Amino acid sequence: MPFFKSHPADANPSNVFGAYPDIYGHWAEMGQKLINGPSPLSPGEREMLQAYVAGAANCQFALIAHAEVAYAMGIEDGLIDKLLADLASAPIDDKFKPLLAFAGKLMVTPSEMNQQDADAVFDAGWDEKALHDTIAITARVSFMARINEGHGFTPYTREHAKERAQDRLNKGYVNMYDALAEEDAQ
Repeated sequence: MPFFKSHPADANPSNVFGAYPDIYGHWAEMGQKLINGPSPLSPGEREMLQAYVAGAANCQFALIAHAEVAYAMGIEDGLIDKLLADLASAPIDDKFKPLLAFAGKLMVTPSEMNQQDADAVFDAGWDEKALHDTIAITARVSFMARINEGHGFTPYTREHAKERAQDRLNKGYVNMYDALAEEDAQ
């Protein structure tokens, strides 16, 4: 149940974004560009990364929501749970493991980041743009985890998250939020 009495029982970030479009409109646009703009990572891989770091942070709302978007974008169903259970043995191309390890460490113990963490990503064949995008995605999820947890949002069921995933695919990050879409149209 949300902490704010003004929010409905099924509140989610759109309630916050819609209430404060002057603050969150730019944030939604950034999310759209970060996840769907140019990157060495596909949009599905970026959604997988969002779900992974949300899981590392134990933000069930973001984990479930982004996992279902990743699966709708072609990431193998159930892969994110396997990544979170044991990254080393998860059935994913080894190239992704240092990138995910970097993101997970950045999310959970950011003050422990070091050059070896970055070098492992570069040694796996990723360039600076890929690492930048990973850092930015991790920062975005950190922010959104605080919005979700701070407002007391109840995680979606997997079924509801699948329905919302289709909205995200159809509308993107900006047009999911009615007030932002209306403001953008003006």
